[in-house]
Amino acid sequence: MRANDPTAEAGTFNPLRRGAMFDTDDVGVFLGLDVGKQAHHGHGLTPAGKKVLDKPLPNGEPKLRAVFNKLITKFGTVLVVVDQPASIGALPLTVARDAGCQVAYLPGLAMRRIADLYPGEAKTDAKDAAVIADAARTMPHTLRALDLTDEITAELTVLVGFDQDLAAQATRTSNRIRGLLTQFHPSLERVLGPRLDHPAVTWLPERYGSPAALRKAGRRKLVDLIRPKAPRMAARLVDDIFDALDEQTVIVPGTGTLGVVIPSLARTLAAVHDQRRALEAQIKTLLEAHPLSPVLTSMPGIGVRTAAVLLVTVGDGSSFPSAAHLASYASLAPATRQSGSSIHGEHAPRGGNRQLKRAMFLSAFATLHDPASRTYYDRCRARGKTHTQALLRLARHRISVLFAMLRDGTFYEPRPPRLA
Repeated sequence: MRANDPTAEAGTFNPLRRGAMFDTDDVGVFLGLDVGKQAHHGHGLTPAGKKVLDKPLPNGEPKLRAVFNKLITKFGTVLVVVDQPASIGALPLTVARDAGCQVAYLPGLAMRRIADLYPGEAKTDAKDAAVIADAARTMPHTLRALDLTDEITAELTVLVGFDQDLAAQATRTSNRIRGLLTQFHPSLERVLGPRLDHPAVTWLPERYGSPAALRKAGRRKLVDLIRPKAPRMAARLVDDIFDALDEQTVIVPGTGTLGVVIPSLARTLAAVHDQRRALEAQIKTLLEAHPLSPVLTSMPGIGVRTAAVLLVTVGDGSSFPSAAHLASYASLAPATRQSGSSIHGEHAPRGGNRQLKRAMFLSAFATLHDPASRTYYDRCRARGKTHTQALLRLARHRISVLFAMLRDGTFYEPRPPRLA
């Protein structure tokens, strides 16, 4: 796989920003903010390490702006660093930018590891702010740049978060339905459970929640009702349902409650699926307006939701000096565990951005129909890797391709991969 030069329309990126280290030479004050809902604790240090600020700052624009302006007037350039750039950290960063400050992000995992180097076991807002400020002053390589988020990315961040909440709710509800069916009629669960994402299958338990209700409705009626929603699978699905109903002759105590509980759960599940479909349309509209969209979606396995997650978590990729850095951020770079002569092999690292890792893993799974990706996957399996290990290696390989595409502003072009 490789990225190849596309048409001129895709050349909307600035590769010169790639790999540039965070420049702190002209910073007069390093202001670490431990952000909170009601207030943020601020800790300011000069390049020499002198403390110039250590106090709570209200989570409101006027007082935040007053603090930033005072520091700028007295010390010149101010670098504001947070450990949560989104959600509760959004306002102070926006005010800081508007006031003329530089802004940066210290990843939470790096922040916690750095905090372990400081004496004392207490964890307080004041200590966390001091750690952030001192890390920015002494270890600027740990910081990530925070470019001004445009309106599209800001809206995508909210919509993607809501979509993931809905997906989790759908999974919980679906699992609850499958659990009840498994308890009272396992053979029926084996027919309906794996297909609950299909609108026609969700519609059935919504109206006929118990085995008795399904049997009473009859084959012909169910086929006629389902056919408009699933023309090709209606007859086969109903046959499978009645085969499952015939398989179990006993009635498990409590089965009668299914007629009350299952329809309610099915209605909830159908409503969540409808919300996700409507939300996907909104995400798609926003995505199409983003200049990176055609580049991202040119890669097999990257659809609307995955592209949105990539924009939210990676952006244009300019804050990652190399593909290895991006892979590490996605928790896809193998880590070797060695002590003396004992080497325990390579393991997936802990931490990282789980949202990005999940998106890349599912994207890799979706590309197994792609010849180049399938070849890479099959070679991994031939070398003794499990299915999951092979998918993780494919996801890692795709991270490198994605990095090159973002760096050069190029579309995806397949090429038979070589397995390292």
